[in-house]
Order: sequence, then C-alpha cells, then structure tokens
Amino acid sequence: MRAKADRLTEQISTWLAALEERHLANLTRSELTRALRALSSCYIERRDKLAGGAALEGAGKRAAFALFYGPLHFFTITRIVRAIDAPAPRTILDLGCGTGVGAAAWALECDRKPEIAAIDRSAWAVNEANWTYKELRLRGRARTGDIAKFPDFQIAKFPNRAILLAYAINELPDPGRDALLEKVTTAVSAGAQLLIVEPIAKRDRPWWPAWAAALTKAGAREDEWRFQSDLPASLRQIAKGAGLDPRELTARTLSRA
Repeated sequence: MRAKADRLTEQISTWLAALEERHLANLTRSELTRALRALSSCYIERRDKLAGGAALEGAGKRAAFALFYGPLHFFTITRIVRAIDAPAPRTILDLGCGTGVGAAAWALECDRKPEIAAIDRSAWAVNEANWTYKELRLRGRARTGDIAKFPDFQIAKFPNRAILLAYAINELPDPGRDALLEKVTTAVSAGAQLLIVEPIAKRDRPWWPAWAAALTKAGAREDEWRFQSDLPASLRQIAKGAGLDPRELTARTLSRA
C-alpha cells in the first residue's frame, strides 16, 4: 500500500514538473505572477466575464490557469473523491473538463483506472486535457463541444458511468444551465454516478438551490468541504508570488455514488 502511494506521489510530482516546463518555456516568473493576479481578480471580482471565456484570454492567463488553478482543483477533487469514497466507474464523463485535472484526480484514485470521455468549449483546454491524460498515463480523450448537449454520450444506456462537472456549471448561460440540469437529473435517476464541484461561496451561484433540490431528490447528497492545505512547495511558491495563500482547500459538492 505504501509503495502504491509512493508511486502515485512520484507520478504527480513528475506531472507538476512537466507542467511548469510546458508553460514557463516562453513566460517569465514575473509575467506568470501578473497573469495569476489578473486571473484571480476575474474569478473573485468579475465572475460575470467568465461565461465569455475571460479566464483563458491570452497566454499569460492560460499559463496561470494551468499552473495554479489546475493543480489546486486537482488536489481538491482528490480529497473529495477520498472523502465520499467514490467507487471506480467504468467511464468518467467530464463535462466542462478544463485542463482535464478533475477526471484525472478521480481516475488516479481508482485501482482499476476508468476511461475518460471529456468535453469543453475551449480548444486550448481540450488540448491541455489530452496532454494531462497522456502525462498521467490515463486512458482519456477530450473534444470540443457544448456541455449542455451531452446526451451524445447516451449515459442512461450504459451501466457504471459517472458524470463529473467540476467548476463548470457557473460559467453557463441560464438556458444552457437549465437544460443541463434536466439531463443530469435524468441520468442520475437512471443510476449514473455524479460529482459536481463548485467553490464553497454561494453569493454568485443563485442556481445552486434548484440543482441541489432536484439532484438530492434523485438520490444525490450535498456537502461542503474544508480540507487543510498540503500543497506541494512549487504550487505554494506560485501562490505566494501572486499574494495568494490557500491555507484550506474548500468546495461544495453534489454527489451520488
């Protein structure tokens, strides 16, 4: 068991080192710091711009997202998957996959690694997700598309599949979000596993109560999480340079095992 944990730690460390090499090849540390500050401001103060793709505008913001928020989400989702004792699905359908870290975190916790089928509207994010799967030696493929139209996956027709929506729902326009809720609720009622992850703050998520009501009725559970942060030194250094101090890993979830 210890040997397995050591191998996983080494695998993740190798991925983080490769991530830095990939995104700092044409970017200085000071440029990364400025971009991360701008990106954090976008998330905290100007979330209305996220639906338009503001988080991924420009090489600097994309690098900051990949190097900081990607690993931060990876470690948060790892802790959540362990806390809810999520079973290993045959396939993880990662809707709004970003750089692929959410499904990767879940898959790495499974003894028998699931296949990952992912979708995101950003071609850059899809490219990053496919790189993430390859770097972490996972079976996965991401493609571009609209997550509100995910019935292409025909999830209700297949057993042992899971839907993952990590930090994605809040960036959808209202009509797309409403349509997605109906489809996700149908899939969960048909037996699909589910993990929805969003930041713990509720102030800019007026849609959350409706999602929680519908999905808990379908068998999901609602949780809030606060984990003590044990981030790698490289990630703490990036955060410190931008004036960030992630002492806790926090999230709220809707899940169904």
